[in-house]
This record gives sequence, structure tokens and C-alpha cells, in this order.
Amino acid sequence: MKSILSTRKIDIPKGIDIEIKSRKLMVSGKKGCIINYFKHILVEIKKRKKERRLNLNIWFGNRKQVAALNTICSHISNLFIGVTVGFEYKMRSVYAHFPINIEVAEEGRLVEIRNFLGERRIRKIKLPFEILCEKNEKTKDEIIIKGSDLKIVSMGAASIQQLCLVKNKDIRKFLDGIYVSEK
Repeated sequence: MKSILSTRKIDIPKGIDIEIKSRKLMVSGKKGCIINYFKHILVEIKKRKKERRLNLNIWFGNRKQVAALNTICSHISNLFIGVTVGFEYKMRSVYAHFPINIEVAEEGRLVEIRNFLGERRIRKIKLPFEILCEKNEKTKDEIIIKGSDLKIVSMGAASIQQLCLVKNKDIRKFLDGIYVSEK
């Protein structure tokens, strides 16, 4: 027999404020404010003021909806980490012959990649305003992407990596590119 109610409880850490209105979650902390929408799934999100706890309920949920409830709990805990500590991705450039030059401009909002596979073309990507990119002064050919929202930071790293895809060559031989080395 299928259970009527599936419930998950998340404790709210100190220093974090949460506002909930019709499955729109606004989490604010010392690193900023993040808004996340959970309107695509029928979940009931309630905040307990006395206990500093979130209760998430799904009524008459099947197996996939209960699994989605666990995913929502993971997203909410990532929001808590983001507004308190933040997220950081480190990316390294890998090249065999032609050194890849990475330039960070516009106060960390624009990344320019030069001399990829010896091409003259300058590859540019504009990052969202929520994240910052900077060159690591200690390590050669390394950039650091920082932000408070995990989804946006990982999308920024993925778009930099996809900007340096090798086309029309054997990718087993041509391993050049910019890859995530540390999260």
C-alpha cells in the first residue's frame, strides 16, 4: 500500500533567514541572497518558527515524486551552504604544444581565451553577475570561479569548458582545453 504522506525535515542553521511564498524560497545570509523556485513539483513547504526547521511534505506521492522530494532537500541544503560559505571551482588549462592564454577582464565578468590550438580567434564569454572569475596568482594556468549559487557557478565553469571544445580532430590525441580541477 502506498503511503499517504512523505515528509522530510531540514534544520535551518543560525545566521540564515528564509522567506517562503507559494513554493518560492528566498534564502539570505552573510554571502548574499538566493531565490529558488520549486513550482514545478507539488510539494508543501512550511517553516517552523519556534524550532527553526523546514517541513517538506508530499501527499499521495509516487516513487518519483518522493525521490524529487529528496532532491529538493539537497537543493535547499546547497542554498544554506551558498549563503554562508559560498562555492568555488578551480579550472586548469591543459595544452600540448600551443600555450592557452586566459585573460580575465571587466572585474571578473569577462573571460577571454587566446591561442587555443594556435588559433588567432579570441574566444570570449561573459559570466553572470552572480559569479566572479579570477586568475590564481600562485598556480600557473589556473582560474577560480566563485559565487553563492551552486547552479550558476557550475554553469559558468561548464560554459568555459565548452568554449574550448576540440572540433574535427581525434579527441583522444587532442586533449587541449580548460577543465575543472577542484570543487
